[in-house]
Amino acid sequence: MSFSRSFLIRLAPCLLAAAVGALLSGCASTRARSVTKEPASAPLRTVSHVDLRRYMGDWRVIANIPYFGEKNCVDSIESYALRADGKIDNHFTYRKKSFSAPQKQMTALAWVTNHKTNAEWQVRFFGLITVDYLVIDLDPEYRWAVLGYPGRKYGWILAREKTLPPRTYQAILQRLKTQGYDPARFRKVPQLPSQIGDLH
Repeated sequence: MSFSRSFLIRLAPCLLAAAVGALLSGCASTRARSVTKEPASAPLRTVSHVDLRRYMGDWRVIANIPYFGEKNCVDSIESYALRADGKIDNHFTYRKKSFSAPQKQMTALAWVTNHKTNAEWQVRFFGLITVDYLVIDLDPEYRWAVLGYPGRKYGWILAREKTLPPRTYQAILQRLKTQGYDPARFRKVPQLPSQIGDLH
């Protein structure tokens, strides 16, 4: 199957989901380094360090800023695998509207652009479209992560499990606010059939 360049460019926001990640450390140093609220125009602050080997594996998409590429997605999973050449295979699997729908997958290739922190990546789709991937918040035990995007048009909250404790989720939203994000823009992604329709 072949794709025109114009088609791929229009599809880029849809494919951005495969980069989650943010999205996509140790103790408090893995958190965003300031509690002062940043204006939306300020550069996002990444975490101080990401242990790539600990970061690899499956992450559930708990919430995101909705856009057409992930509209009506459920059971969404970001998967990362470190390659021998240092690059990262990235797979995004999901279902549309229903947990009984067939599972679909998109693939991409990622690489670290800041080797001091490992928190800044780029992700490429179809060998044409490259997007930024910033890890802006990360649990010391790698149970959850938050991915940002320059300009704050996109954002993702990921977790190893299908749910996050409400207090943890609310604390993440508050830290996103200090980074210049509007927490009200984030919507939960159903990871369990019982969550469909409960997107607040």
